[in-house]
Amino acid sequence: MDNPEVILNIITGSLKLINILAIAGMAIGLFFTINKSRELQKKSDKLTRSLEEMDGQAKLIVRTDMELNKTQEELDKKISGLYALQRLSRSLSTTLEEGQIFRRITASCLEELGFEKACVLLWHEKENKFIIHLSIGYLENEGHIIKSFIDSEQDKYLDLIKKERAISSTLLQQDSQIDKNKLSHIFKVNSFVISPILPKEGKKGFLFVGTDNLDVAVTAGDEELITILTNQVGQAIENARLFETTWKAQQELEKKVEERTHELTLALEEVKKNSKRKTDFISSVSHELRTPLTSIKGYAAILLEEKLGKLPAPVKERLAKINLHSDELVQMVNGLLDIARIESGRAVMKMEAQDLKDIVDKTADLIMIQCKNKNVELVTDLKGKLPAVTGDRTQLERVFINLLGNAVKFTPEKGKITIRAQVKNNEVQVDISDTGIGIPPDALQSLFQEFYRVDNDVNQQVKGTGLGLSLVKHIIEAHKGKIWIESSLGKGSTFSFTLPLMK
Repeated sequence: MDNPEVILNIITGSLKLINILAIAGMAIGLFFTINKSRELQKKSDKLTRSLEEMDGQAKLIVRTDMELNKTQEELDKKISGLYALQRLSRSLSTTLEEGQIFRRITASCLEELGFEKACVLLWHEKENKFIIHLSIGYLENEGHIIKSFIDSEQDKYLDLIKKERAISSTLLQQDSQIDKNKLSHIFKVNSFVISPILPKEGKKGFLFVGTDNLDVAVTAGDEELITILTNQVGQAIENARLFETTWKAQQELEKKVEERTHELTLALEEVKKNSKRKTDFISSVSHELRTPLTSIKGYAAILLEEKLGKLPAPVKERLAKINLHSDELVQMVNGLLDIARIESGRAVMKMEAQDLKDIVDKTADLIMIQCKNKNVELVTDLKGKLPAVTGDRTQLERVFINLLGNAVKFTPEKGKITIRAQVKNNEVQVDISDTGIGIPPDALQSLFQEFYRVDNDVNQQVKGTGLGLSLVKHIIEAHKGKIWIESSLGKGSTFSFTLPLMK
């Protein structure tokens, strides 16, 4: 052991072993280091990919958020525009004057729709040119420039109106006949919408709206809003035109009615004057006729009584005719006087409560002789106990005598006359029916006129004055009643009249 060489060999061997072990350790360490590095690289690559994916997702989120914000802004803008359009439409619908329609479109309304400038130009066919009816955001000289520009290219804008379709700067095609850049320059805007105004009748034109905000682009939604607005404007113009037409027609009608009323008033006054003249004339002539008629009838009666000597038969026959015709003239004169007095209000009528049944019975007894002579049946059919009516007994008796006398006159033998009466609506209605020859329809309207006589065989054979029915009508109307007739040829007639009940 003490041998140095051996010791050196041992030490040398040990050092080699140590070196080998160190190298082995280093190799093992390097091996582990390489493996660890690879794992770290994989993790790094995975982390890088994750970061890249996260970055892409972040960008997508940001882009989506921006798009959502943009969509929300557009939606808010559209909702705001719709509210503004609703208010404006309500305002437009409340005016019926064309001049007020465009005054309702204000700068504040326009701003709510997203625009600052607007012009309305309507085509006037008579003047053959466009005229500005609304200008917002433009000075007076700018309006003249716009007007001159539109006039120089009026055919293009007339064609735009004819096509009935809105256009906008965003959607305007390159091949359009309207130059977008020139239009933007003239109207001093960056974006715009042009929409035609199309009332069914009247002046047509277009609405131009625009904005000079470079950050604002006109959308399809804006174009739709402006189209709705111009439709509302067109409807308002149509309503105003219809109202104006109706108002003018009403004014013209009122004027014509007023003129016609004035004419009718003058005519009525003239009729009243003529009626009074006629009444006064009839009254005067009737009174004048009475004196000579009385003398004629008196002398004829004296001669007929042969107080002045015996008369030959032919003379007595002629005097009898004079006396008969004098009676007819006296009857006619009296009838004329009665009508004249009633028309003028000078007839004195004693209005009292009257028992209608008593009047009917009395006049029926008077007419009964004529009925028996002609073999005509007279029937009285009064519905129960009739209440009292207001009237003048003498005049009411004349009404029944005249109507019953006519019925007997125009009813053939073995005919029938019926008197009916019943209460209807605070008055009594009397109907006198016969089975006579009837009255032609064309004669019914003239039947109550003075001196009118129906052209038939009976009237040709029997003389009459034509005053009886006229007198009856005046008496009934003086009693606040009314009279009418229903008749059929060959079947008979019914004269009906009403009298007020006693209050």
